[in-house]
This record gives sequence, structure tokens and C-alpha cells, in this order.
Amino acid sequence: MVSVPRLSILMPTHTRVDVIGIAIESVLSQTFGDFELLVVGDGCVPGTADVVAGFKDKRIRFFDLPKAPYFGYANRNIALREARGELIGFAADDDILLPDHFELLSQCLEDGAVIAHSQALWVSTDGIAAPFLTNLEIPDELEHFMERYNTIPASCFLYRANSLPSLDAWPEDVPTAADWRLWHRIIRENPQSAVIHCRQPTLLHFSAKWKNSRNSGMDQLSAFLDMADNSNWWPSELRVQTAEGQVEQQAYAALLRADPQRWIAGIRRAAHDLTVRVAWTDLQFLRPQLKASKDQITAVSAELESTRSERASAFLRAGLFENELVLAKEELKATQADQKALSDLLDDSLADLERLTSEVQRMQASLGWRLHQAVTRFRRR
Repeated sequence: MVSVPRLSILMPTHTRVDVIGIAIESVLSQTFGDFELLVVGDGCVPGTADVVAGFKDKRIRFFDLPKAPYFGYANRNIALREARGELIGFAADDDILLPDHFELLSQCLEDGAVIAHSQALWVSTDGIAAPFLTNLEIPDELEHFMERYNTIPASCFLYRANSLPSLDAWPEDVPTAADWRLWHRIIRENPQSAVIHCRQPTLLHFSAKWKNSRNSGMDQLSAFLDMADNSNWWPSELRVQTAEGQVEQQAYAALLRADPQRWIAGIRRAAHDLTVRVAWTDLQFLRPQLKASKDQITAVSAELESTRSERASAFLRAGLFENELVLAKEELKATQADQKALSDLLDDSLADLERLTSEVQRMQASLGWRLHQAVTRFRRR
């Protein structure tokens, strides 16, 4: 009789032949050993099948499928139709699961919850790790997750196979973020069950190669990287130096292999201390600075409002002055019109005077006028 595993783990792969061996190794090292690993080749590059076959473990099942549209969500459904576990987990082909990852997540579901998620340490392309602190047990964070965007890697989730009517529930007609839509569906179709949060890091999540981004395009990781670049207190456990030709997964895997228990305890302690330090810095420096900035903004706003009032008053006065100026201009125009009329009248009067003078001169020069003058003088005598 073939035993049925309690857990089915889905691991899609396409081009990460360089690190998928590290990802599979981290799955096989789980303290929760009752699982099957479904490695789904989505048109995977040559050599991938050889890496998978190199692990002589009967719990591994390899699906070598041609490339499906987008990120190969249809191929994931093909594999999930053959999944036998009562729990369904996910493992990215470029992530590293810590050994107790599935043990801790499965404990979260012991009370009947249908879905749980853990915390991830996101790793930059230059080997700096930082904890992502999303907790879906907190209502506003859950609302943010459901309505805005996703900050939780798919590898962080574990859910019950019977939480949905069928196992092949990955949406196949979306170009990206099908995992996010899957978690949405599980949460909405099981409203009686809360999402459970495992409150410690259980995996290292690396920036996908296709993103070509140091911070994986995540603002939160970018903020952490800014701290790491500009502070002297960043924990050494959350930073590795890669050798030439070595990727960050290989550097972290080497540390994990060397002393698993000690290294895991150290990196979890460092993640906790980092979170506390960020909160301390926020309370000690950032919030007082923010309050001072707000007070300054309030003062500037009050001054601006006063300036606006003064300007409004000045504009009002300017408006009144402008009205007076318009009236004065109109009066000036009227005066100028009167002056022109007077000038025209004067010109007409001068013209009449010149005409009359000319007529008098003509009359005086006439014979009749001279006779008249002679008669007048004679009479006077």
C-alpha cells in the first residue's frame, strides 16, 4: 500500500538551473518530512531535469512540460491535479526554506484554519537580507493585502487542499500575480476562517532574476537597503559577501550548511533586533523630526495664510484704486473733449475775426468809404 503524503509542495521552474538544486535541497531538509515535491518544468532550460534527477528521493515528482502562457500557471494546475496531500505548499525554485518552515506553518493550521503565512527575509542581489513584516491577522494589513498589492512571497503560504472545490485553482488567464489572486480566493471563500500568521522568518526570498532589480521592485526592501548602505549598525548576519561568479543563494546556502542551528538562530535574532532597531529609530529620531516638521509646516501655513490675507486686502485696495483710476481717466477724457471743443470754437472765432478784418480792410480801401470819410470830415467842420 502506497502511503499518502500529508503535504504536497509545488515548485515551478523555468530558467533557474543554477539554483534550483539549492531550493530542492532546502525542501528535502525539512523537519516536516511527510510530503511530496511536485517540480513543474515550465519549458525549463536544458540541464534542469538532470539536476532534479540527481536527488535520489522518491518524494520528488518531476513534470517536464512545454512552456505555458505567462508564468506557466496552467502547468501548475496540471501538477496540482495529481497532488495527494491534505495541505498545499509552495516553494520557489530560487528560494531557500529554513528547515522548520513547513513544520511551523502546519502547526498554524492545527486548530482548523485553512491558510497560514510566515515571514520572509527578502534578499537583495548583493546579499542584504531584511524582514518583511506584513501580518494578515491585523485587519488593516489584510485589507491592504486584499485591495492594493502583495508583499508576501508565495513560498510563505500553506493552505488546506479542501479550502477550494478543486486543486487546480491557479488562474491561467492573468499575466502576473496569479498567486496573489489565489490567496484572495481562498480567503474570500472561507470567511469563517482567519488567516494565521507565523511570527518569525522561515525562508530566504531572493530577487527574481527576470526582474533585474536589486530590491526586487519593492519599496519596503529599498528602504531597508538604504539603511544598510548608510548605517553602521546593520546586523552582520543579514549580509553576505558573494565570491566572484557566485550568486547570493549559493553564499547563504553555504552558511546554512556549515552550522544550521546556530546560523538560523543568529539570523532570526538579527531580524528581530533589526525590527526593534527600526522601531526605536522611528520613536527616537524620526517621529520627533516628523513632529518638528509638522510644527514647522503649521507655522509656515499660518504665515502663508496671513500673507494670503494681506495679498487679498492689497488686491482689494488695488481694485478700489483701479476703479478710481478708471473714473479719473473718464473725467480726463471728458475734460480733453471739452478742451478740444473750446479749441475748435476758438479756431472758428479767430477765423471769423480774420474774415471780418479782411472785409473791413477791403471796405476802407473802397471809393465809397473814402467819400464817406470826406463827407464826415466836412460835416464836422
